[in-house]
Amino acid sequence: MTPITGTPRSRPAAPQAARRVLEAPDIGRALTRIAHEVLERAKGADDLVLLGIPTRGVPLARRLAARIEAVEGTPVPVGSLDVTMYRDDLRLHPARALERTDLPPGGVEGRTVVLVDDVLYSGRTIRAALDALGDLGRPARVQLAVLVDRGHRELPIRADYVGKNLPTSISERVRVLLEEQDGEDSVTIETPTGVAR
Repeated sequence: MTPITGTPRSRPAAPQAARRVLEAPDIGRALTRIAHEVLERAKGADDLVLLGIPTRGVPLARRLAARIEAVEGTPVPVGSLDVTMYRDDLRLHPARALERTDLPPGGVEGRTVVLVDDVLYSGRTIRAALDALGDLGRPARVQLAVLVDRGHRELPIRADYVGKNLPTSISERVRVLLEEQDGEDSVTIETPTGVAR
């Protein structure tokens, strides 16, 4: 599974010039800030559920839950939400691997659900997540937390909590690496060789 996220998968590979924009301490600080913002807006951790969108949204959701528990002293339920079958590009990319949907005990009915993803780009993955969530229950409210917002929205979707806004061009790729899956924490922007920033 390639760790490149937030870009169309049909683009042919090209030589890339990469610049690192976030290191492990930056990611840690961003997640700590998001955890405090979630708690402030929710007025505590009661009835809070974090659902990570595979693949990298899941470890990010677990990290957020750990930070919230450290502040509140209350465990926060964490799960994962596979959006594969709800995507609007299945006919273009029919060979997608299914990921896990794993709801915590108690489900999502009547609770505050925070969807967690690594990169917010066009907004289509989040639209699919909202459709998938609608089939699982009716939360009291749904919020969105992302590590990186790179812009270029195609749908009217906005994150409630953002670790870092990274203005990018369409030709650039945002690569998120996480310790749990990649052995390191970092975010880089890759620009195809010969393309001006």
